[in-house]
Amino acid sequence: MGKLKVLLLIGIGYVLGAKAGRARYEQIKNRYQQFATNPKVQSTVAKAEETVRAQAPVVADKVTSVAGAAVNKVKSSNDEPEFPADPAQPR
Repeated sequence: MGKLKVLLLIGIGYVLGAKAGRARYEQIKNRYQQFATNPKVQSTVAKAEETVRAQAPVVADKVTSVAGAAVNKVKSSNDEPEFPADPAQPR
């Protein structure tokens, strides 16, 4: 009878927790919707999107330049391999 009681209590706890969890989920969802539809938030998001669009080409150019410099540096440092291709042959 002890096992049945434990299973029953677990079942009751699960059901009550699931209902409470659903209520909290709905509360969070409603607050998010209020936040997301707020005109100030929408305005800020639009400004951020505009800034990103304007700065994307500048960032892309900078990344391309830095990546190219890194590639050149790696290529120049690898002109002479540190180890011979065949370890049996001395340098």
